[in-house]
Amino acid sequence: MKYHLFYVALFISISSFAQIQTPDQFLGYSLGSHFTPHHKVADYFRQTAATSARNMKLIEYGKTNEGRPLMVAVVSSPENITRLEQIRSNNLVLATGANNSVDLTNQPAILWLSYNVHGNEANSTETAMKMLYTLVSGSNKPATEWLKNTVVIIDPCLNPDGRDRYVNYFNSVVGKTPNSDPLSREHIEPWPGGRPNHYYFDLNRDWAWQTQVESQQRLALYNQWMPQVHVDFHEQSYNEPYYFAPAAEPVHQDITPWQKSFQVVVGKNNAKYFDAEGWQYFTKERFDLLYPSYGDTYPLYNGSIGMTYEQGGIRAGLSVVTNDGDTLTLKDRIAHHFTTGMSTLEVTSLNRQKLLEEYKKYFQQELANSPGVYKSYIIKATNLSRLKKLAQLLTKNKIEFAFGGDKTGRGYDYDTQKEENFSIARNDLIVNIQQPRAVLANVLLEPQTFVTDSNTYDITAWALPYVYGLKGYASKENIKGKFLAIEEPKLSNTEVEKPLAWLFSWGTSEDIQVLTALQKENIKVRQADQPFSVNGKDYPEGTLIVLRAENERTIKGIKDKIAFIARMLDKPLQAVSSGFVEKGKDFGSNVYPLLKQPKIAIVSGMEVSSLAFGEAWFFLEHDLNLSPSIINAKDLNNLDINKVNILILPDGTYSAFIGDGLTAWLNKGGRLILMEDAIESVIEKKGFDIKKKDVTVKKDEKPEVNKMLFKDKDKDDFETTIPGAIYKINLDATHPFSYGLGKFYYTLKTDRKIYEPFVKGWNAGLINDKSLMAGIVGKKAREELKSGLLIGVQDFGRGQVVYLANDPLFRNFWEGGKTLFGNIIFCGY
Repeated sequence: MKYHLFYVALFISISSFAQIQTPDQFLGYSLGSHFTPHHKVADYFRQTAATSARNMKLIEYGKTNEGRPLMVAVVSSPENITRLEQIRSNNLVLATGANNSVDLTNQPAILWLSYNVHGNEANSTETAMKMLYTLVSGSNKPATEWLKNTVVIIDPCLNPDGRDRYVNYFNSVVGKTPNSDPLSREHIEPWPGGRPNHYYFDLNRDWAWQTQVESQQRLALYNQWMPQVHVDFHEQSYNEPYYFAPAAEPVHQDITPWQKSFQVVVGKNNAKYFDAEGWQYFTKERFDLLYPSYGDTYPLYNGSIGMTYEQGGIRAGLSVVTNDGDTLTLKDRIAHHFTTGMSTLEVTSLNRQKLLEEYKKYFQQELANSPGVYKSYIIKATNLSRLKKLAQLLTKNKIEFAFGGDKTGRGYDYDTQKEENFSIARNDLIVNIQQPRAVLANVLLEPQTFVTDSNTYDITAWALPYVYGLKGYASKENIKGKFLAIEEPKLSNTEVEKPLAWLFSWGTSEDIQVLTALQKENIKVRQADQPFSVNGKDYPEGTLIVLRAENERTIKGIKDKIAFIARMLDKPLQAVSSGFVEKGKDFGSNVYPLLKQPKIAIVSGMEVSSLAFGEAWFFLEHDLNLSPSIINAKDLNNLDINKVNILILPDGTYSAFIGDGLTAWLNKGGRLILMEDAIESVIEKKGFDIKKKDVTVKKDEKPEVNKMLFKDKDKDDFETTIPGAIYKINLDATHPFSYGLGKFYYTLKTDRKIYEPFVKGWNAGLINDKSLMAGIVGKKAREELKSGLLIGVQDFGRGQVVYLANDPLFRNFWEGGKTLFGNIIFCGY
């Protein structure tokens, strides 16, 4: 009987093994002959998991905005799969940095392969199916051996919504025979393209910030595994050869010699296979390791060997003729990505012991010898709501912090850029760098990022105190907080029986949600244009005021409704019984105007940067709980002031659409918000007063001789470059746009555009020769940006035009900018 059961079990096992289908068998076509919709990819992964339980586990870790599943396949040898949870737990113990007894001789290394973060780099997901089959089927004997030393995590598609946007378009226009001519329509995507996710965000810039649902769910899973090696598979222009590590400069100084050297080991192994096939490739020329929110740098700052692989192929379709006259096919692209994936598995497996030893040492060194100059970062509770958001970001990234204490200290002041004395209040947030995530914490908080080369792929400054608009200090002293949580402020008089008014704070997205909820209930809300004091408590300008008498005439149960909104949004409110204030002006003064309810439209379409549009769309929907109308540029001159009173033109080109209809709408009371290049569309048009700042060379100045060498022809001109630097904008502290910000606002400057201050109009935000705070700015660009206007407001009939030279909603992580943009929508109008 025992033998009978044994053979039955063996038969079932062999039968299941035999049922594993190739992608070609499952899909009904050969990989590379069609683009596969995401639902079929998901079905293939589920089917393979059902027939390969002995060496695969499928984890569905979330859903996209459009409801598509997010999943990873965890693949290894049968022996490793049976003890997978123990392997994962042991790996996390290694990442604590503490002394431990994990036996490295029996611990496999973890390799994580991420495919298709950019939806129109669509070869990646096709490759993922081939990779999965090869590893689970046992058809590749070397791979079967490598899996004894390695757990491989395959994420087939980080961006299903963007991928299907591309695939559905391509499949709808491709003919019976693919057209390889780059000018044919199958190679020209319509706006917004498949690169971003549902809200048009670039998910490969969102690893650290985790503003998008895909990133949030993926990083939660990533931090449960913490791989030793992570590869992010991409595509670039189809005229480019393949790129793999080692990366280009600048490489952040906190990336260890071991991490850099192992990139070379992997690169040489990749090169071995490419050389054998005669495939072209390059290394070290592009794709640096600086900005912390990529799919290679974020793993690197978390102890992994993070790498980007780039295959030529964006919009290449099934085949395309390159500039060299060669025909690049989807099958070629799959073969290249598959080869580097297998090569990386081989190197990871063969170097398992060394990878684990260095991984363990990495976190132990973080505890013993924290990186960088500073040992502690102190962020003052100058805005409690934004401080809480900062705490949430640190928590998502497993960075340890605490609050308060009774110490004083000395450190680098982010505002003054000098060493200053400071004291620590109860709610001040303290990050002590002596912790397992020391490198990531230091990278996100250091005031100045050391940059070895200006040829960077992204921004060069992101220090969190600037991002969140909070007072901060970087200290060389070893300072630790005393408390684990913020002490919520105590309010008095919240249960006044018959209050004259209710007061709400102002200065963050959560405060705007309160205002939006009140206005949706048709509750009239006023805002303080000046600070005041009542019942012994000081209230800043911007404070929201709901007067009982003017609302209860039309709204029954006003007190209960306000209490419900405050409770629902978890926002404290203050009830006051008198409008006779101790400082400032009484509540009957005209410095407490009624706030209009905004009716917002955003322009979208070919004229608009899809990323800029997505930032505005996402912010209004998710941060403010508003539902904007989405219109086309051709309808700018057909606006009804009763339906739209605020119009947002994101970064884009609109000159052809600025006409009499739009100016008539402005004259009736509309507010037009022009962002970045949208400003260029109205320069020298009738009624618009904005002018570019004159930065031309003086007549008596001779043009400088070009000193650039021919070998550097592909590099940016360092003299004029500004890839992304932080500037302090001096605000008109009396203007409503400054509410919750004060006298200045930190902005990310990514171009050299600057404007003349208004003779008539409001110079709401100016910079001077001391405004540069952090980041790379070339010599000529610095000269051009010594002074000028970056935030301006112009009255236009009964309406207004707001000029924003910089993007305050940059990638949705620039929290201080959200306060500014909220003010622009709701205040002073």
